[in-house]
Amino acid sequence: MSGIELGLIWLGWVLAGGSPGPATLGISGTAMNKGRVQALAFACGILAGSAFWGVAAAVGLGALMLANAWAFWALKYIGAAYLLFLAFKSLKSAFSNRPLKDGSVARGTLRAAFVKGALIHLTNPKAILSWGAIYSIALPVEAPASQIATLFVFLFSGSILVFIGYAFLFSTPRAVRIYRAARRWFELGFAGLFGLASLKILTVQLR
Repeated sequence: MSGIELGLIWLGWVLAGGSPGPATLGISGTAMNKGRVQALAFACGILAGSAFWGVAAAVGLGALMLANAWAFWALKYIGAAYLLFLAFKSLKSAFSNRPLKDGSVARGTLRAAFVKGALIHLTNPKAILSWGAIYSIALPVEAPASQIATLFVFLFSGSILVFIGYAFLFSTPRAVRIYRAARRWFELGFAGLFGLASLKILTVQLR
């Protein structure tokens, strides 16, 4: 996979993480109501949950590759189908007129905010499927553990950019209003990039 394709996958990963959802809306709501420090604690909890699923998916993928190459290819197509589903869902959301709901505010101590953020991702089964789908798209069948680890760091840097960035950016109501106004473009970008990534897998030739 070329550097341009990896860049598109990273950008799609960032758009996916930045689109409206419990994590992003929760961080923005916490930043507005409880301040930047509380929002940072909440965001760090979300990152911890995401890292857990990312590592779990990486370990599982490594074991899968050692066991059966055909199972790895099956995962590729399952991942491609899942990305097509996400692209369709995002496209539908882009043309929906439903108002964007506010996320829940992480109240209490910094520790409580961190735990709440972690639970958002740890209780979300889609998180590990998202990691697995991206791994299967970006990596070859014979990818060594070091390459899987490198991809994890590469993708996780995008997650840090999004969630920590939200804690800093959405400390003002004006930033949230701008984000809501641009929501449709975020959703369209998400749909397009992940649709292209899925198409890449569906048209690749088996070796």
